[in-house]
Parts: sequence; C-alpha cells; structure tokens
Amino acid sequence: MMTGDILNNIGGFSIEKLGELFLYHHNAPILFSSGLFFFLFIGFLIIYMSLRKHLLARIIYVTLFSIYFYYKSSGFFFFLLLFVATSDFFIAQRIVRTAPKWGRKAWVILSLCIDLGLLGYFKYFNFLREIVATIGHELGYQLGNTSLQSITYQPLDIFLPVGISFFTFQTISYVIDVYRGRIEPLHRWIDYVFYVSFFPQLVAGPIVRARDFLPQIYKVPAVTRAQFGEGLFLILCGLFKKTVISDYISLNFVDRIFDAPLLYTGVENLMGVYGYALQIYCDFSGYSDMAIGIALLLGFRFNVNFDSPYQSATITEFWRRWHISLSSWLKDYLYISLGGNRKGKIRTYINLLITMLLGGLWHGASISFILWGALHGVALAIHKFVMGHFSSFKPLGSDMKPWRRVLGILITFHLVCFGWILFRADSMQTVGEVLTQIFTNFHPEVFMQFVMGYKGVFILMVIGYVMHFMPKSAENGLQAVVTRSPLLVQAVMLVVAIFVVVQFKSAGVQPFIYFQF
Repeated sequence: MMTGDILNNIGGFSIEKLGELFLYHHNAPILFSSGLFFFLFIGFLIIYMSLRKHLLARIIYVTLFSIYFYYKSSGFFFFLLLFVATSDFFIAQRIVRTAPKWGRKAWVILSLCIDLGLLGYFKYFNFLREIVATIGHELGYQLGNTSLQSITYQPLDIFLPVGISFFTFQTISYVIDVYRGRIEPLHRWIDYVFYVSFFPQLVAGPIVRARDFLPQIYKVPAVTRAQFGEGLFLILCGLFKKTVISDYISLNFVDRIFDAPLLYTGVENLMGVYGYALQIYCDFSGYSDMAIGIALLLGFRFNVNFDSPYQSATITEFWRRWHISLSSWLKDYLYISLGGNRKGKIRTYINLLITMLLGGLWHGASISFILWGALHGVALAIHKFVMGHFSSFKPLGSDMKPWRRVLGILITFHLVCFGWILFRADSMQTVGEVLTQIFTNFHPEVFMQFVMGYKGVFILMVIGYVMHFMPKSAENGLQAVVTRSPLLVQAVMLVVAIFVVVQFKSAGVQPFIYFQF
C-alpha cells in the first residue's frame, strides 16, 4: 500500500470523509451538542483568546467563524444573512442623516419591507398560495367556473434558512431603536455583521438587543473564574436538558403518541402531552443555556431567556418567564407600536390578541400555530380583564396566598399544555384525536403499565419536572459547586457530560426544535 493510501485511510477514516465534516449537509446542521462543534469550538477559543487585545482582528475572526457556523447550518444562505445585515446597516445610517420625520419613517418602512419580505417568502409563501388556491377552488364551485375549479395547490420547494426569524427580528429591533433614538448607528460594517451573526445565538436565539450587546464588543474579553464556572454550569445543564431528557423522551415516547394518538389510551395521550411540555422546554431552554454559557466563555453576557416558566401562576407571568427575549420583543416592537394599553381597554385587548396571533404565525405557517397564538392572546386579555376588576389577582401572583398560587400554577400549566397540543400536532385532525382519547378513552388503570413499559421515559420526566420546580436557591447551590471546583474537576465534569451525551446519542439525535423558526 502506498504511503498516500495509508494516510488517506488511517483507522478506516478517509480524507474525503474528513472534508465532508467541514462542508454543509442539509440533513446534518451543526449542533452545540455535537462532537464536531466541541472540536471546532476548542480550536476557535484558543485563537480567540490570543486575539483578545486586538479589537479589529478579533471582530473579523469571530465574524468569519460565525458565518462558517451559519454555513454549516444553512449552506450558501449565509449570503442572505449578509444581505440583510448590509441593507439594515446602511438604512440605519440613512435614518440619522435624514431630517424630516416622514423621511426617517420611509427608511424604516423600507427596512421592514426587505426583512419581512424575505421572511414572508421563505416562511409563508407556500402557506399563502395554499389559501389562495383553496379560495379559488371553492369560488369556482359556487360560480360554476371550471377553470377556477381546476385550481390545485402544489407547494414550491422552498428551503427555510435556519434561524431566519431570529436574525430578522434582531436586525429589525436595531433599525427601530436607531429610529427611536435609543442607540446610535454603528460606523463600521464589520461591527454590525458581528452583532447579527454572533454564532452562540444566531440560529435559535435568544434575540439579543443591540443596546445590550454592542457595548460589549469593544471591551477586552475578561472571563473571571465565576464567569467561567457559570458558563460551564449552563453548558452542562443545557447538554443534559437537550440530549438526555428532550431527545430521549421525544424519540422513545412523545413522537409515537403524536404520530398515532388513536393507538394509545387517553392516559397515555395525556402523558404524551406532559412529555412534550417538558421536551420543548428542555430543548429550547437547553439551547439557550448553552448559548448563554458559550457567550460567557467568550466574555459576553446575554439576558436570561427562561425562568422556570411552568412555575407561573398566571398566563401573564408565564409570558414573562417563557422565551423572554421573544415575548419582550413582541411587547416592545409590536404591542407598544399598536398602541399598547394607551388607547382604552377594548383596544388593549385587541392589541394583545393581534400580538399573540402574529406571535403564533411567527412560529409557523399553519392554522394550528395561529390558533395557538389566539389561545394565548385570549387568555392574556381575560387575565388583564380579571386583574382590572379583582385587585387580588396580581400580574405575577406575587401576593397570592399559597393555596391560590398552587391552584393558579395547576390551571396555567394545563392551559399551556392544551396550547402545546396545537403547537405539536401535524394537523387539526391530530389535535382532535389527542383530545378525544383524553376525554373519552382515558383508562387510568393503564397508568402503571405506562410506568413499567416506559421506565426510562417516566424516570426522565420525573427528573425533568423535579429540576424545573426546584427552588432557585438549590440551582444556585449547584452552580456554586461547579464554580468553586478546581479546574481539573471542572474538566472531568465536562468529559463525563460529553460521555453521557454520546451514550444517549446512540439512540438518535434531533435538531433543536426552534431551528425551524
């Protein structure tokens, strides 16, 4: 065998296969929980720290790595990211140079047309074509028009770039903040591309505000022992939530329930709903934990994105704890722009409903997502109405008596779980089947069979919910243990975590749920 052949096949691993690891594959987006990411990140971190005192070189280096990271997620659609960042960079500069208010508004409208136009095409074009085709088809039958009757819907093959909703919302917030005079526009294009493309939060949030992030770009990265420990703790928590809990209960139970609800009893369907509530929380909060932890290791601090949302006693409190960066974005840039609560009670309720309807549509182009948003909008409006007439119902339930808070948590949790059925089901038929089984074919005696038949799933669900409802002091105590541990012990913790992740991956791994948004 020639020397080249030997080098080309060491351990049965060819150079071609090694090259494939660094190229984009549509069915294998890069994940924080993947071995490839850990390999790339360690190399990235070594070079990053060597450039910590060289501002421009560090910004260029991180930007290039972030663009490569997005290429591994969406291929050559990274050009779309660069186009959006470039257009809004120059539009923001034109806003501050335009004196008339109508002129500044015109620039904002142009930005919205570009950003929302691209988002609308990639995410909603097929949905709108289906609606138009359906209306035309039905209209043809009513008018007896055979040409309209022959209309059929054929979806176009449109690839949805990963995380397009997140970086679109992020760049919109920058332009609007410049228009409102809250921040000054950046002068260097590379600085803005750095902000929009920063890889820890690029593909699945959290949505980072420019006024919070931009000042940190120009500081020399300084990671204290406490920050390093906190970052490591968040990464470990995120890995456990995503790979150990979310993926396992999804692949081994939840997906089976929602794929064929009628094959299972009502009690199994209900456990499937509880399982999905835990799955989506562990999946998304796990990603947020890892994103925040990785950013901390680079010297950047993001705001908390999840705050034990299922401990909420009201639906208002839930939305102040769940996906905080999105809910606050909807409040600041949509709800307030619609008038907020400044134009009377009826208008306030309408604004809440519109905000949540659009929030539901943001998650996906389907009737079920719109109904999910409507459910939360109506619930928020009802809670606001109740608060206005019964002073004992505080927005966050802070003054509730213990029994009332426990009752509020149970009601809010089950309302949210009902919404998760709409969120998870592939069709309204699936929604109806899940609810039918729960309310007409419950069979509580099957519960122990579920426990014995799905021991691993049941144990992980119990662990997940216990972790979620543990007091904040206990979580802080665990974080302190990781932070105070010697570096060698911290390294061992990370190795053990990676080993556990690898073991659970043997059963399969799923992309993060919010990659589709």
